Amino acid sequence: MNIVIRFLLLFSVVIYTPMLHAHCQVPCGIYDDHSRVHTMLEDAQTIQKACEMINELASLEDAHSRQQLARWVSTKEDHATKIITMISEYYLTQRIKPAQNDYLERLNLHHAVILAAVGVKQNTTKQNADILTNSIRALMRFYPHV
Repeated sequence: MNIVIRFLLLFSVVIYTPMLHAHCQVPCGIYDDHSRVHTMLEDAQTIQKACEMINELASLEDAHSRQQLARWVSTKEDHATKIITMISEYYLTQRIKPAQNDYLERLNLHHAVILAAVGVKQNTTKQNADILTNSIRALMRFYPHV
């Protein structure tokens, strides 16, 4: 009986533990920073589209429009969370080091992306979506394509 309980406990932990959306925390030494910035830009583009659709659907009252509205809100939230996770679990932990000469600048710019992603979670304005896109683009000079 004790073995069954242990197995079920272990199984439930494995099944219900959320997957990391960023890179590993080993660190494994396999980095493609430029690609990850482009992935975040794609997330920002999806957020932009979601904001447009949310604003368009907000005044409609039929069931289909309400269902689509809920899906777009969820999509916007998911992509903003992916950006926050990428910055905090990948860039801030593995790519930004206190020994770098421009450490504070990098830290500020990466923090700005997190704040902008939180901003798009709280609003559906084009301005907030543009701030997010521009804050991600500001990181590109640190991560050129090699």
